[in-house]
Amino acid sequence: MKTIDATFNDSYQDRLGRTIAAHLSDASHDLPNDISERLKAARMQALAKRKVVKLQTASNVNTNGGSATLNHSSSNNNLWTRLGAFLPLVALVIGLLAIAVVQEQRRVDELAEVDMELLVDELPPAAYTDPGFLHYLNANRRD
Repeated sequence: MKTIDATFNDSYQDRLGRTIAAHLSDASHDLPNDISERLKAARMQALAKRKVVKLQTASNVNTNGGSATLNHSSSNNNLWTRLGAFLPLVALVIGLLAIAVVQEQRRVDELAEVDMELLVDELPPAAYTDPGFLHYLNANRRD
């Protein structure tokens, strides 16, 4: 409903503007020469002061489903743009690999510590099959 009202309002404003401009143009023929010259000078000043809108054209339009993106690309920084988009991906992969290596090293160190406790400590053979053996090792480690 709003788009119909907006369209109607825009067309009404356009028709009203054209009607007023036509009436002013008709009445301008009856004006004295000095007034028409002043109006002409004022019109020139208004045109000189108007804001000039610089249009930028999109070099590429990407559509994906119901959305579209405009790309302004220049050949100067195309390499830098691609490199800038690629570097965070490389940093992410390196960070994930570093985390995986550190976690694996911690797990290996924990297993090595348990194995060392088993080999160094004097325990009866039945202790190795006891379900509370890991608890025993942890309790001794804290002491």
